[in-house]
Amino acid sequence: MSFSSLGLSKQILKAISDQGYEKPSSIQVKAIPAILSGKDVMVAAQTGTGKTAGFTLPMLEILLDAKKTNSNQVRALVLTPTRELAAQVGESIQDYGKYLPLKSTVVYGGVKINPQMQRLRGGGGDI
Repeated sequence: MSFSSLGLSKQILKAISDQGYEKPSSIQVKAIPAILSGKDVMVAAQTGTGKTAGFTLPMLEILLDAKKTNSNQVRALVLTPTRELAAQVGESIQDYGKYLPLKSTVVYGGVKINPQMQRLRGGGGDI
């Protein structure tokens, strides 16, 4: 199976290729089509099995096809238990969304809130 058979856009496929990935992991093969079809998915697996791409890729695809929003509106929220994981997910979204007309930002506690709120009000940061 290939990433192109999972129903992802050319821009996302190009970003996946840029990352050096040729074939989806077994988790991605199961999760991506399910998420794209509107199903809820819950996955538990070891580190390095492709879980992050398993949900960020279809999320980006859905956002690409969805109605655009104005400033001060958020269309997707990913909650993580740690800053480190938030940064990892944010990096994944940047990597896979680099050819998309979308914006994202990472927000977490323990730092000044005003710069983060300004990024959110402006529609996120650059992907």
